[in-house]
Amino acid sequence: MAKTQITTAAEAASLVKDGMTVMVGGFMANGTPEPIIDELVKSNVKDLTIICNDAGFGRKKDKETGEWKGKARGVGKLVENGQVKKLIASHVGLNPEFGAKYFEGEIDLELVPQGTLAERIRCGGSGLGGFYTPTGVGTEVAEGKEIKTIDGVDYILELPLHADIALIGGHKADASGNLRYIGSERNFNPMMAMAADTVVAGVSEIVEAGQIGADYVETPGIFVDYLVGGAE
Repeated sequence: MAKTQITTAAEAASLVKDGMTVMVGGFMANGTPEPIIDELVKSNVKDLTIICNDAGFGRKKDKETGEWKGKARGVGKLVENGQVKKLIASHVGLNPEFGAKYFEGEIDLELVPQGTLAERIRCGGSGLGGFYTPTGVGTEVAEGKEIKTIDGVDYILELPLHADIALIGGHKADASGNLRYIGSERNFNPMMAMAADTVVAGVSEIVEAGQIGADYVETPGIFVDYLVGGAE
């Protein structure tokens, strides 16, 4: 079994190549590994397909001057830097700059109901071929998808999501890669850790193996390839 490697944010970001599909954990940027995202911005890797709950936070346009104000957070930094070709997410309303790019045709968007997004990722990590859901029946969400009637109820077939690499964030990890989250850090991160070829976890603290305690491990180290954090 491969051992989890402890690395730097810059080295972790170098694993992401042009055109990759990247899952990024976080809910309104909470649980997003910001140091890795910062290094990804510096690398200027491009044409990424990002799978995330949302578009992060973007800057706001000043109504009088037309200038963008504030600071981006989460995947909003990648959007701002023009590195995202397509975003698969459940909402984008916190990032006005994303909206501007979308309506200018600079970025593609696949908007997915939040529960459906979570389940598609779970299916990708569990080796399932998809699932049937009533969510979206009779709306644009159902366009082009298989509809199946079960016990008189129509369901949409939703297909799994998988990524080349997942960048997730947590509170604490041990040297074996076992992760623990705090509060809403435990959002999409556990599912994404199962649904990518390579998994990088950015954490606040790295402790010795066994110090988290088996009852508190929320993502087992078997899913984690690289750790970033601690003394870095």
